[in-house]
Amino acid sequence: MTNLLKRRTFLKGIGTTMALPLLEIMQPEQGLVSAAAGAGKPPVRTAFVFFPNGVIGPSWMPQAAGKGYELPKSLKPLANMKSDINVISGLAQINARALGDGAGDHARCASVYLTSEHPTKTSGADIKAGISVDQVAAQQVGHQTRLPSLELGLVRGRNAGQCDSGYSCAYSSNISWRTPSTPTSKEIVPKLAFERLFGGGAEAEKQRARHLKNRKSILDLVKNDADQLKKQLGKNDQRKIDEYFSSVREIELRIERSADQEKIKPPEMKLPDGIPSELQEHIRLMYDLLVLAFQTDTTRIATFMVGNAGSNRTYPMVGVNSGHHELSHHRNDEKKIADIQKIDEYLVSQFGYFLNRLKSTPDGTSNLLDNSMICYGSAIGDGNRHSHHDLPIILAGKGGGTIKTGFHHKVATETPLSNLFVSMLDRMGAPVDSFGDSTGRLTVIDT
Repeated sequence: MTNLLKRRTFLKGIGTTMALPLLEIMQPEQGLVSAAAGAGKPPVRTAFVFFPNGVIGPSWMPQAAGKGYELPKSLKPLANMKSDINVISGLAQINARALGDGAGDHARCASVYLTSEHPTKTSGADIKAGISVDQVAAQQVGHQTRLPSLELGLVRGRNAGQCDSGYSCAYSSNISWRTPSTPTSKEIVPKLAFERLFGGGAEAEKQRARHLKNRKSILDLVKNDADQLKKQLGKNDQRKIDEYFSSVREIELRIERSADQEKIKPPEMKLPDGIPSELQEHIRLMYDLLVLAFQTDTTRIATFMVGNAGSNRTYPMVGVNSGHHELSHHRNDEKKIADIQKIDEYLVSQFGYFLNRLKSTPDGTSNLLDNSMICYGSAIGDGNRHSHHDLPIILAGKGGGTIKTGFHHKVATETPLSNLFVSMLDRMGAPVDSFGDSTGRLTVIDT
């Protein structure tokens, strides 16, 4: 009879350690299963995705509540995922408001999004925000995986100097905070994020780097171990391994192609080394890396900033050549409103790509999306007014069967977004009595 493998089985090679997805042959380990999922079930993964500058509300917020709502224009890219998501309107981040501090709504938007704490207005070293919800979870359950948490983004930003009306750039550039004074730095280069997932220490990195100079795949480095493993597997597990290896190799090739393309760009482009020149390739690579991180159980907690606070990126791929932040102050100009709506819809379409990848990835008897909670949103509702209520929030995934999906929930005005975070922490196996300005739990999502 075939021996069961431990859940935390790794393939090893020269200078690398490669985690495996959940296979039928694996023995569930009680200590590595989230409290919400229960023994023998896949753990619950959680990601928080942030986008800047708010949205055009009438095109983003559904009109009707309940299960029979119609997706508005900006959410149309999620049509095939409607039964897997909840749109939640009415939530607020009150601590993102001025509260006597004057201008700086964009910096507060990012720093408050996951902390629900009002930041100290400073451009010096005395920054103070709050511990973010992802790090509260990482402190409690992060030890169960190789990486306690994973922080990704598309633009580095700065942690020094002022970026928004006297607020430190640290507030604009980060949504994850390990302590009130320590933001958790995000990775924006796909190759470096890949290395973080599959690396193995300083000396090992040097050895593996020598092999990778010859364009060897990480799969070549673990080939001997993989060949031995596959001899033990049934047909279903062999298929899962083949699909997983194909996904890893595809990402490697895309990273290589991006690096090659970067080398031939004219010097006046001044693009950061290792970052794809095309936004869609960059954002999808990062989403794909998140899928790999969850599939291999390398981490169960992640954040992703698709733009720093106040981002003024242009979106020529959808015909928008003016800056995002500049357009958000539209003053009811119909052309600017239409351009912002195009940006909203484009970013939602990329989020939809991520959700589809999660749903198409098997996980136990279901899929990664069913066993995840993905919060997509911002702490600015209307960028023109800098409002911090009626926030655009989507909660995707069933949280291991603990969340009912397919609804538009209209909650009471001024309901703290932190109420949702408290409910999510419960499902992550990291329960707290309260978080930030929470007033309870968001029970509308409960099954």
